Amino acid sequence: MFSMQELEAAADIVHAVMPATPQYNWPLLGARTQCDVWVKHENHTPIGAFKIRGGLVYLNELIASGEQPEGLITATRGNHGQSIALAGRKYDLPVTIYVPHGNSTEKNRAMEALGAELVEHGADFDESRIEADRVAAERKLHFVTAFHPWLIRGVATYALEFLSAARDLDSVYVPIGMGSGICGLIAVRELLGLKTKIVGVVAENAPAYAMSFDAGEVRETDSAATFADGMACRVPSPGALEIICRGAERIVTVSEDEIADAMRAYYSDTHNLAEGAGAAPLAALVKERESMRGRKVGLVLSGGNVDAGPFSTVINGGTPALAPVA
Repeated sequence: MFSMQELEAAADIVHAVMPATPQYNWPLLGARTQCDVWVKHENHTPIGAFKIRGGLVYLNELIASGEQPEGLITATRGNHGQSIALAGRKYDLPVTIYVPHGNSTEKNRAMEALGAELVEHGADFDESRIEADRVAAERKLHFVTAFHPWLIRGVATYALEFLSAARDLDSVYVPIGMGSGICGLIAVRELLGLKTKIVGVVAENAPAYAMSFDAGEVRETDSAATFADGMACRVPSPGALEIICRGAERIVTVSEDEIADAMRAYYSDTHNLAEGAGAAPLAALVKERESMRGRKVGLVLSGGNVDAGPFSTVINGGTPALAPVA
């Protein structure tokens, strides 16, 4: 997929904008799961999520290739969009971002604060993506897909930091949205020659990748109705699925209540905010704690961008309901 030299060059691009994020061992999470738990804190980046890494490397490679786009366009539920908006601003390129109706208000505000033009379209990410792709051709804009080798190489820099610092992890649990995070982790595990098992995590209400993994081929779903918007995928990427099928140990599905429980656990045990996708790996480890007892386990806290309303519901013991789409 890429060489160690290429990965280290990507890390230099990322670290020119932000420092490496920490990985901490949390005793209360250990007591909760009966494991030695290490958390990679991607909620500590300048956009509160790991996606920043992909956008920075993607734009660097795009400009280095000699392409001079009039502007960029993409679709997102929020974190990918923030990444492209931040990178676009760095290279003085206008960015248009499509989001579905009912998207996170605070993620929308963050993208606009980075200078992006925001357009609401469709009921979910995939409808937004299709429309953004159409508009890209119409307006001759460069369409930034959510899964691309440059994005993978960028986000893989978190995995290089994590697995270099904690080489003897038995397993790492990582959420799956469109697949760049888990694919980057698999690639780095292979480059470092480690035996660490990679465990993907999806929401039961957005099980497309789990179904596809089990089938060995893409399986789409009619909806992806999870409040964990970073995992709200109903059409998997064939390229991502190929890598996941080759390199992942298994994919665990977690319920909306289990995700909310994990968000509360992160707050009570570490005083960190975790959005739904960021908390899902902990939810999966809790679900599998009997079989994982006593092992050294990594959790990828992929982001902390949760709106105040849903987090208030979570911290008060509830599970957020999805708002109806206008």
